[in-house]
Amino acid sequence: MTEPSDAPQEAVQRNTKGLVIVNTGNGKGKTTAALGILLRAWGREMRVGGVQFIKNEHANYGELRALARMGIELTPMGDGFTWKSRDIDESQARARHGWEVAQQMIREGGYDVLLLDEFTYPLQYGWIDVEDVIAWLREHKPPMLHLIITGRGAPESLVEFADLVTEMREVKHPYREQGIRGQKGIEF
Repeated sequence: MTEPSDAPQEAVQRNTKGLVIVNTGNGKGKTTAALGILLRAWGREMRVGGVQFIKNEHANYGELRALARMGIELTPMGDGFTWKSRDIDESQARARHGWEVAQQMIREGGYDVLLLDEFTYPLQYGWIDVEDVIAWLREHKPPMLHLIITGRGAPESLVEFADLVTEMREVKHPYREQGIRGQKGIEF
């Protein structure tokens, strides 16, 4: 039996396409993993950016500071922790506006890798219809654009649509087990 590495180069077909990647689950690390991909792609001189759907538009988290120093735009569009929102209509409007911004970024084709951070939440809440999103992406996503979507509870149809899905599962957490709150450089 011939090993794939022994095959002549012209006989090896290399299929490539822009992947739809979903990081979901109740464990920590969904955004962090996505940022790792952005960092790797940036290191390869690829054009990267994204939209954050829940983080407050005035957020100044460590990842935003680092990305700004690198010239990478990751734009917070939300009003903070949506589940604590005092004005759920405003949260919904911000999410819809974030999707419009993301659609424009996708349509313009200026990116190789684009992150839609915490995008599963507006889909879960029904603020943005997941079937409409999938249909729109099928029609408008450039073939070589890698699109990363993060957040808990990814809808099943999004999971089916995606090329790569990773579920983060919490095994142990310092807050739950030890009462240790989020720490600078680790959680924010």
